[in-house]
Amino acid sequence: MYDQVVSCGEMISTKIVSEYLNEIQFTNQWLDARDYIKTDNSYREGTVDWTRTEEFISNLNPEICYVTQGFIGSDDNNFTVTLGREGSDYSAAIFAYCLNAEAMTIWKDVPGVMTGDPRKFEDVSLLSNISYEEAIEMAYYGASVIHPKTLQPLQQKNIPFYVKSFVDPTKEGTKVGASDKNQHEESYILKENQALLKISTRDFSFIAEDHMSLIFGYLSKYKIKVSLMQNSAISLALCLEDKFNQLEELNEELQKIFKTEAIKNVSLFTVRNAKMDHIERFYQEKNVLLEQISKNTLQMVTQ
Repeated sequence: MYDQVVSCGEMISTKIVSEYLNEIQFTNQWLDARDYIKTDNSYREGTVDWTRTEEFISNLNPEICYVTQGFIGSDDNNFTVTLGREGSDYSAAIFAYCLNAEAMTIWKDVPGVMTGDPRKFEDVSLLSNISYEEAIEMAYYGASVIHPKTLQPLQQKNIPFYVKSFVDPTKEGTKVGASDKNQHEESYILKENQALLKISTRDFSFIAEDHMSLIFGYLSKYKIKVSLMQNSAISLALCLEDKFNQLEELNEELQKIFKTEAIKNVSLFTVRNAKMDHIERFYQEKNVLLEQISKNTLQMVTQ
């Protein structure tokens, strides 16, 4: 029912925009995205059926300007299925991929992709050119301006992707794609409202492959995403995103077999392209519960 209700805003607002544009002589055709983007029935996080979706979208007339919705598709029963966080950007990427677009642009309230969220970090700057890989990494770690799902179809067909500001549309923004101008600047990402779950065996035996398989099976069952993981011989620490508030149920299942400790309301702080000779500054005034350093990326779970 959630998906059927929240999609109403998209349907109503796009109808209004389409009619307004036609009234001011910007000719366009309104279309229902649910007739074109086909998914399974994984409500709130639909998986696209690319074969059927490409078949439907490829029949659109490239000479016509269309106004449609983001965030939604439909399943085999024509029930509305939403595409998850930043689903509107993902919808644009689906259309761009299926139409073999020359480029795709999304419009935000920031100048483009920044080295950090200006609402959370000081002295951040614009990244004018970054690679698909860098953008995917940043999005995976929690950069809210783009989502990894948006980038994957564009990368497959090497479609340039622009992030620009609707506050100042004349500004250059950020270009994501293959370029010899791509930057690798130190960037900061803060992912809040996370949970830290520590899991260990009751008999001090190793956390083996069968344990890992069981744990990740439960994570999939409860639709809880792993933001960071770290394991030792007898324990596993997971920083989790509990989008559907099912951590308690997961913990109860795991406690039948393992010893667990859950810490809620923690944050995951990530530094991409970190200057390792100056990383001590990131630890100041932080209660660090877990840290991980790999190549040029520093991550810490803080409380």
